[in-house]
Amino acid sequence: MSGHHHDEDRAGHDHDHGHHHGSGGHQHAPASFGRAFAVGITLNLAYVLGEAFYGVVAHSLALLADAGHNLGDVLGLGTAWIAAVLGKRLPSGRYTYGLRRLSILAALSNAIVLLVVTGGIAWEGILRLIEPEPVTGSIIMAVAAVGIAVNGITALLFMAGRKDDLNIKGAFLHMASDALVALGVVVAGAVILWTGWHWVDPAISLVVSVVIVAGTWSLLRESMNLALDAVPPGVDQTKVAAFLQKLPGVAAIHDLHIWGMSTTEVALTAHLVRPGAGIDDDMLHHAAEELREHFGISHATFQVENGGGTQPCALEPDEIV
Repeated sequence: MSGHHHDEDRAGHDHDHGHHHGSGGHQHAPASFGRAFAVGITLNLAYVLGEAFYGVVAHSLALLADAGHNLGDVLGLGTAWIAAVLGKRLPSGRYTYGLRRLSILAALSNAIVLLVVTGGIAWEGILRLIEPEPVTGSIIMAVAAVGIAVNGITALLFMAGRKDDLNIKGAFLHMASDALVALGVVVAGAVILWTGWHWVDPAISLVVSVVIVAGTWSLLRESMNLALDAVPPGVDQTKVAAFLQKLPGVAAIHDLHIWGMSTTEVALTAHLVRPGAGIDDDMLHHAAEELREHFGISHATFQVENGGGTQPCALEPDEIV
């Protein structure tokens, strides 16, 4: 990660910081939605436990798969809530960025847990397709119908804030889509009840497993990229570099790094070469504001260099970090 400069650089160059803690297009879940998160997590966790219990009682893989799907909801809601709460924690002497990065680690662990659970259910589903077992269609219908209500109510809790906050919008869309998945399980239970086709249950469990993997794969990829300090999605590094290059007095830039401090906040460090221009606090302040406004980069740190010294910056080559 950039921002850690060698002593030889520190001795000969000026430093200035444009630190702006704000969202700039990447927003935290507001405190007013704390109750919505608490209610949503409680409702869904209770439903997951009940659905898993009745899935075992009814020998239904479809219910168990949907329970795994709803477990993802609980983990996702918990992650969004944690990100909102920890985003307000002040930095300390040891954790100089605060605890924002926990949101990335939580998202990564959520994805791994969901894929492992889903893999087990899918394997059992394949075995059940080969040798179908009797299932209770009426229990499947009743429990999945409750799922429609639980996911629908939770979606309504977040409807009001879906236009203003990315975390809230994600929670709303996830819950609304899960209500549709539960409706599919209800239909499966009805088909089993009316036709006696027990193979429909493992077939539906495999469909739900595919839905989970499709949704979780992007979460795994994005959280892994953030954990590896990749440029966050939605930030065009080429355009950021072009913007910095056009700043007044800037002849060149190097050692540009852009990474996610959390799932919602982006940081940047860059060396600006301004021959003979010196330090311009107003320019640096304006640059940081523009980065926040147009690129969603809320934490910008600049190192200003004259570029005319006998010792070139050791971090100028692109391959040097």
